[in-house]
Amino acid sequence: MTSALYPLKFLPLFKNVIWGGNRLKNYGFRYDPLPNCGEVWALSSVEGHESVIANGFLEGNTLNEAIEIYMGDLVGDRIYNRFGTEFPLLVKMIDAARDLSIQVHPDDDLARRRGMPQGKTEMWYVVEAEKGSTLISGFRHDTTPEEYTAALNGGHLMDLLHSEQPEPGDVYFIPAGRVHALGKGLLVAEIQQTSDCTYRIYDYDRVDKDGHKRQLHTVEAMDAIDFSGIQGHAHTSYSARLNESTTIAACPYFNTRILPFDTPIHKNLEDHDSFVLYLCVEGIAAVKSAGIVVPMHAGECVLVPATADQVELFCEGKATLLETTIDTTGWNDPVNTGDDWIAQYIGDLREEQQY
Repeated sequence: MTSALYPLKFLPLFKNVIWGGNRLKNYGFRYDPLPNCGEVWALSSVEGHESVIANGFLEGNTLNEAIEIYMGDLVGDRIYNRFGTEFPLLVKMIDAARDLSIQVHPDDDLARRRGMPQGKTEMWYVVEAEKGSTLISGFRHDTTPEEYTAALNGGHLMDLLHSEQPEPGDVYFIPAGRVHALGKGLLVAEIQQTSDCTYRIYDYDRVDKDGHKRQLHTVEAMDAIDFSGIQGHAHTSYSARLNESTTIAACPYFNTRILPFDTPIHKNLEDHDSFVLYLCVEGIAAVKSAGIVVPMHAGECVLVPATADQVELFCEGKATLLETTIDTTGWNDPVNTGDDWIAQYIGDLREEQQY
């Protein structure tokens, strides 16, 4: 039996939420007895919600356990040195049958001051959009905290927010600090920093099955919000080409490219010091590396280890993948490993405990 690394596939984690729908069943997911599935976590390292490997000799182990064993060979040396056994990205499919709450996420600095390892920057790729569906991304114009507070307390926050009607294939980059919300009728793929921190600003006064309103975080959100207005449209402009990878999001936390293809694709990975993550958003595809072929349908992802020299991609008819890596070339801060990394992190928290 070989112990060499290979492309990893994961069991989905299903999340039943107040606004969730049932369209994910159309993609082959089964989550009975849950009444709905608002989110399927395709890949997670969040504590208590770690993805479990579904294939090969590592089957049954969590992603975190695999990183603990293989370290930089799995995720890349610099990535391991910075994040340890926590995988730095969380990948989801989100089915909004009702409007999601209006919310905001903290950036790294604020998150660390509040005892969390990192903030939450994310991106959305719109898979489905019902006619008339909308989403919120930022403010219509530069806004002051006083204007925002008055609108929130006066019940007309929506008047300040930038809204768009997305179409399938649209991409939205949501940096930490941007107020945002998905509207009903949208199915999106989401790639984000590993964080489950959300500050809920407004939730339409709806209640759960027990008649309780969900908790709001209006005070916590104030320090997180970027009050800058959106200039032009909020979605990302790009032009995808068949059988080519096109960048749709690039930031310090992830680089994501879209790859629509209808013929086998071969990629050389020798210059990478990063894992490569493939999330299928359309059709049926397969990833081959180290002699192992791993199939996937829309909503599933495959993690190709950093040690892989090459990868081959296949599809039935046509498929579309989101291809994600982390570019560490711009990292100019020192990295630490093991206890040194933990000690540095704790020291930073003590210095920043001023909120």
